[in-house]
Amino acid sequence: MKISDIKTTTVSVPLEAPIRHANGAHWGRFIRTIIEIETDEGIVGLGEMGGGGQSAEAAFHGLKNHLIGHDPMNLEQLYWKICNPTASLYNNRTQLHAAIEFACIDIIGKKLGIRACDLLGGSLREEIPFASYLFFRYQNDTTGRGGEESAEEIVAHAKALTEKHGFTSHKLKAGVFHPDHEVEVFRALAQEFKGHTFRIDPNAVWSVEESIRIAKAIEDLPNDYFEDPTWGMEGMKRVKDKINIPTATNTIVVNFEQLTTCIRNNTVDVVLLDTTFWGGLRQAWKAGVICEKFQIGVAVHSSGELGIQLATMLHLGASTPNLAFSADAHYHHLTDDIIKGGKLVYKNGCIAVPNSPGLGVELDRDKVEKYAEQYKEYGSYPYDRDPKRKDWFSILPEKRWATFKNT
Repeated sequence: MKISDIKTTTVSVPLEAPIRHANGAHWGRFIRTIIEIETDEGIVGLGEMGGGGQSAEAAFHGLKNHLIGHDPMNLEQLYWKICNPTASLYNNRTQLHAAIEFACIDIIGKKLGIRACDLLGGSLREEIPFASYLFFRYQNDTTGRGGEESAEEIVAHAKALTEKHGFTSHKLKAGVFHPDHEVEVFRALAQEFKGHTFRIDPNAVWSVEESIRIAKAIEDLPNDYFEDPTWGMEGMKRVKDKINIPTATNTIVVNFEQLTTCIRNNTVDVVLLDTTFWGGLRQAWKAGVICEKFQIGVAVHSSGELGIQLATMLHLGASTPNLAFSADAHYHHLTDDIIKGGKLVYKNGCIAVPNSPGLGVELDRDKVEKYAEQYKEYGSYPYDRDPKRKDWFSILPEKRWATFKNT
């Protein structure tokens, strides 16, 4: 079996409301590139990557000389073709490889009649638990959703999500307002949801000293972990040595060299595995195996997914023995998806692992066309900018908190 062609489509799928983070905001939609890899046997595999447009699509098509004629079952050879450290020194191809590997694994599963998780040793669980992913949001006048800033508003949002999806773990995306306000919000969530667990993530914008102060202020709560409070290996190590909450990262450990350094220096307690950031489903799984041997906790990280990448996250969770925590997902913020059957469904805070061969999802061609047209209409947006804060940039370590309207 050989790869015969690769096709790319950029789509723009709406969110319920614009979601805010430490570096800016998602402006009410996710921009994703959908990959279709065709083979000479007529089997088509699906992949997905964040971002899109002419530059992203051109990058994939620029790899055709690596792909056409390649046997999609040769995953290790594919990795070295695309991610050879010398060949990609000035052009990091990790996320491109991830989307291509997704599609190749999808092809292999369809060819052999097995699921993606079966290629990784089989499924240890048939449903993956997820945390709510709570953002401060701007109001969306079209959907009537969003606008959360206060503790009361975030708690109300969390209650609605929990009632609908059954979450028992909650994650607050911080780094937007002053830390004291975000601690107030975080404590209000813990007060409301007795028996649940919690995590807070400011996207590494707090100083070491601020992070330690905040950890002391929340250490009495049932924390899953303290996610990326500050930046850098040394910063995270200093925080870890001074606090009583497990630390976690998806920023300082996203490749095997960083993982080696992390283990040698005992830098963090939990590694968050992202199938895109690590360069593919198989690469993230391999990182999980290393963590398991060193008894390091792992969780599945979300970088903003549609159904194809969500499927890879589910297969990763299914085949990872040391999955100690519920996964993250932006998925419930989406209003729609581009896969057949519509959005995958949460039940009791979990999503079932797909049971069809490969990744287990297929494209809804009408939806792909619809959201490709929306991309053509609206275009991209600068991820690291805030549409409501003109001329503002997140520059560390300045005090760069947004103004809370009620304080």
